Amino acid sequence: MAETKFTVNGEARSVDMDPTTPLLWVLREQLKLTGTKFGCGIAQCGACTIHLDGIPVRSCSTPLAAAEGAALTTIEGVAAEDGSRHPVQDAWVEHQVPQCGYCQSGQIMSAVALLRDTPNPTDADIDAAMSGNICRCGAYGRIRQAIKTAASA
Repeated sequence: MAETKFTVNGEARSVDMDPTTPLLWVLREQLKLTGTKFGCGIAQCGACTIHLDGIPVRSCSTPLAAAEGAALTTIEGVAAEDGSRHPVQDAWVEHQVPQCGYCQSGQIMSAVALLRDTPNPTDADIDAAMSGNICRCGAYGRIRQAIKTAASA
């Protein structure tokens, strides 16, 4: 066991756990931030996507040790401090993106990072940024439209 200090959604946190524990389980089980979902456990589906110092990562395969001194953002931290939704979240609602909704927190986290880095993405940019996020319901067309709407907001 080792103490690891980091911030989550702007709040200083620390946990005393095995540094090899996947961040997903730290977030869900220790910090009770359950918006980040377990999908495949092998970093292939994207359901567990969070931001680690602004970079989208798969929390199911990222060890706690990688969070030492870092800033983590989960789906719970995407909205503005006043509680208003992020433009991506608004676009998701407008385009009725979710069907089952299971993958959506990871999809949104990837879309937020895409638009931060590429404010006016092309279809190819969207495909590249979102290619690691699987939607078993096949909502890819609505996801693309929502990203374009958020980009224009």
